Amino acid sequence: YCISCKTCINKIRFKKDDEIEEGDLPEHKRSPPPIDFSKIDASKPEELLKMSKKGRTLMVFATVSGNPTEKETEEITSLWQGSLFNANFDVQRFVVGSNRVIFMLRDGSYAWEVKDFLIAQDHCEDVTVEGQVYPGKTAKKEAKGNEQNETKKKGDKKAANRANKSKQEL
Repeated sequence: YCISCKTCINKIRFKKDDEIEEGDLPEHKRSPPPIDFSKIDASKPEELLKMSKKGRTLMVFATVSGNPTEKETEEITSLWQGSLFNANFDVQRFVVGSNRVIFMLRDGSYAWEVKDFLIAQDHCEDVTVEGQVYPGKTAKKEAKGNEQNETKKKGDKKAANRANKSKQEL
């Protein structure tokens, strides 16, 4: 190319810029990986979700049980993140409340394995993946206690109603 003619230099430069490689495109503009439906078990809908989220960023929400401060939540979830890191999961953690945290996965197909790990933890109340809430280890204990309390309350209300009826009849 010649020094005096700027057009030929620009043509060479812009021709390469027009062609952006697939890996350099933003995630929302990349074509999704092909899904092989022959490998998917129809009785397990999570398998289809795993395949459709492969290579996509996915958020997993977790709630820490009890009434922790933000610092306590930071410490507990930091341990969870460290364990996930040691298991070769690329996870970033963002504390969004005093007992709420977001785990961001670069590859969403691993979200259900991360969910299984989190719900087995002592201080995990629940985990949300793709709008589905999974109760954690601590939530099971609290739910049983709540069911017993609700049964007692219903029994108390029935007894109170019987007492009210007898008062009204007098």
